Amino acid sequence: MPNEFNQQIIDEFRANGGSVGGPFEGGRLLLLTTTGARSGARHTTPLAYLPDGAGRVLVIASAGGAPKNPDWFRNLVARPRATVEAGVFTYEAEAVVLEGAERDAAFARAVEGDPGWADYQAGTERVIPVVALDEIPGPPDIRADSFGAAIKAVHDGFRRELAVIRKELGEQAAAGRPGTGTGTEGGTETGPGIGIGAQLRVNCLTVCQGLHIHHTGEDAGMFPLLADRRPELAPVLGRLREEHERIAALIGELQEVVTAEGVDAVRVRAEVERLTHELESHLRYEEEQLVPVLDAMQT
Repeated sequence: MPNEFNQQIIDEFRANGGSVGGPFEGGRLLLLTTTGARSGARHTTPLAYLPDGAGRVLVIASAGGAPKNPDWFRNLVARPRATVEAGVFTYEAEAVVLEGAERDAAFARAVEGDPGWADYQAGTERVIPVVALDEIPGPPDIRADSFGAAIKAVHDGFRRELAVIRKELGEQAAAGRPGTGTGTEGGTETGPGIGIGAQLRVNCLTVCQGLHIHHTGEDAGMFPLLADRRPELAPVLGRLREEHERIAALIGELQEVVTAEGVDAVRVRAEVERLTHELESHLRYEEEQLVPVLDAMQT
């Protein structure tokens, strides 16, 4: 894409905590900053991405089906260390170019969710690369002006991801596309609309894992700190812990549904809706009760 267009997307992304309009609206977008293979200069590119679980995401070097690989890919091959901005989080990552069957399976998952990737591949003779961005261990940088704003930003990230998953479920149902079940990547269920796609299953499991990590961290860290410094918050923290338990149960049910043999897309959608409803109520209450307290403690 032209640099001017890229810069507009980058500025909007950073100004709105990862939310943008235009062609990326309502999708998954990150900013990838690579180091020039020859110049050594830093270059930032907005890219669509796919969750891959286990602390990494995938980006696809399609270049819109152009004959040559994009500059950012050539930079990563020469210098695999990169910076990723994903919503409010910024972290360092190591790029790994997927090869062979692993690449083919990942690309097939991408095509299953969006056939446009197949159109790009059909338009070029090169095999379009798929790159895994492995997060390097360490605390991520959160783009927020205060502790309260950081909590709100993390919450908004979960809201966006669940909204994308709900949209993907609706699109799959409207298109009548069959899912792939839980067996091999290339298998299909016995009819359209019965299963969910393999990538959609990964997306669901990834958000479940993220919520578990976030709530576990709050229970072990932020809540004990607040209980020690603000004893009057005991009823609020008690309610939030109880809600964590209910949400954990819903996460467990969603995980069970999406990994079941003969997975049912209708039931998956129902479980995602249940989780979204319960989580939104929880996040709203936590923001109302704790964000002002966290911000006051910081001043």
